[in-house]
Amino acid sequence: MQHPAKQYIEDVLSGKQIVGEYVRLCVERHVHDLEHGAERGLHFDEDAAQRPIEFCQFIRHSTGEWVGQVFEPEPWQQFVLWNLFGWMRDDGTRRYRESLTEIARKNGKSFLAAVIGLYMLVADGEGRPEIYTCATKRDQARLVHAEAIRMRDASPDLRKLVKKFRDNLSIEETYGKFEPLGADQGTDDGLNPSCAILDEVHAHKKPDQYQVVKSATGARRQPLMFGITTSGVLREGIGHNLHKYGIKVLEGFASGAVIDDAFFVFIAAIDKDDDYKDEANWIKANPNLGVSVKIEDMRAHFVTTVGMPMELNNFLCKRLNVWTNQSVRWIDPDTWKRNGGIMVESAMFGRDCYGGLDLATVSDMAALCWAFPGDDEQIDFLYRYWCPEARLHDTKNQYASQYQAWAREGWLTTTPGNAIDYKFIKAAVIADAAKFAVKGLNVDRLFQGYQIMMEMAEEGLPVVPFGMGYMSMGAPMKDFERLLLEGKLNHGNNPITEWMSGNVSVRIDPAGNLKPDKEESQGKIDGIVAMIMSVDRAGRAEQNSASVFEDGAYSIW
Repeated sequence: MQHPAKQYIEDVLSGKQIVGEYVRLCVERHVHDLEHGAERGLHFDEDAAQRPIEFCQFIRHSTGEWVGQVFEPEPWQQFVLWNLFGWMRDDGTRRYRESLTEIARKNGKSFLAAVIGLYMLVADGEGRPEIYTCATKRDQARLVHAEAIRMRDASPDLRKLVKKFRDNLSIEETYGKFEPLGADQGTDDGLNPSCAILDEVHAHKKPDQYQVVKSATGARRQPLMFGITTSGVLREGIGHNLHKYGIKVLEGFASGAVIDDAFFVFIAAIDKDDDYKDEANWIKANPNLGVSVKIEDMRAHFVTTVGMPMELNNFLCKRLNVWTNQSVRWIDPDTWKRNGGIMVESAMFGRDCYGGLDLATVSDMAALCWAFPGDDEQIDFLYRYWCPEARLHDTKNQYASQYQAWAREGWLTTTPGNAIDYKFIKAAVIADAAKFAVKGLNVDRLFQGYQIMMEMAEEGLPVVPFGMGYMSMGAPMKDFERLLLEGKLNHGNNPITEWMSGNVSVRIDPAGNLKPDKEESQGKIDGIVAMIMSVDRAGRAEQNSASVFEDGAYSIW
């Protein structure tokens, strides 16, 4: 029977095993070097490659459906181990000193990392081994380390050899240790790692920890930095830089160039031109599909992407291992259209309402949105838009003809000159307060927000300052998205708001929070921002809670 790693190689090359472009290049690189590696002082040692695979007989699953069973690495995992530990240099040390294994969630990368960490502690033969799991925060670094602790606890042989303390696995005979290390702990200049496992590299905003750990490996003859990650949205971070470098290494090989013989890269992802809706492509990012990744779970997550560009972005990123932009289009046009309905302003007279006022800049459009909550979370919306009259004829305004049409039809109010006169806005809000039961009004605290808030507060209007960051926008944007999908936002088919709905891009932080991205949006979005602000104020009224910016109900300072 052929070795599983060799069978995996054969199946990838024959097409029997479906993989993406970068996994195929990784396999082809290995096969090419078996024939030509000696020219560069490299050779492959199958006995060395087999040792970490045999070490897995001491590893038992500690959670899930295989709890208590011996860990049997999947073919792709054996291929990774086969490469990392089998390739040698002529001086007898390992070829690979640095690696990146990038793969979708739930495919066992953390489990594999914990196995490698234990192997390097117990069986690598390094004098006084030091193994660290590294992450942006120590709690994150503890995840892989905790997996290693459970493996040690589940194995009678490892329990005899490896001592366990809080955040420490150690071997007295070799003075070896295995510990978690978070970037939030600060840098320890006394590190001398023989193995560093970098968890979720995509989340590292700064390269500091990576650089410190890498430089600290310089005292070792054959150190290993084992980076694991799923793709992300933080494109300026070290994770995306490693991703690009890994691709450069693979594509360099494909063109006949040797970029870095010491860097191993295994990137499992769908290909650029693949149809993400085709389930046949999902295995490219999920080599554990049918094992730790269940097709039913994948389908369930895919269903949530329908009509939700943000969820699609998340599915592509975390389930299909596609690096996505921090800024992404947000509102699906068909979903928006399904929420339209007849809106008669006079029918809103006397109804409770909550507002959002986005002032933008004095030289462009400002938006006011009133939200009128009804039964079963239904909300009706009414809008007011203003812009300086000069913008209708400004040759630099690419939307001038649209502005002119909206002004003629009464959707857009102009104020004299080339800057918005906020007195018009204040007067309109006061006039609306005489017709509607205004219970609260969120006002953009940027630009001239505080001045107009103070003036409206003096008129007895219940105004609240509102920020545009993740903290303010995150929760109401989630509520807005949910209500839109449920068909509960009657936007009244206002043409300006409809245009803006197709422009909105949102920015995502590493924690998954959202905020509108005016810089990346393809046009004006002030009306949608005002809608979100009004949803926030209405939602707070439902919960009977004050804004995070309030000292008391409707107090602005």
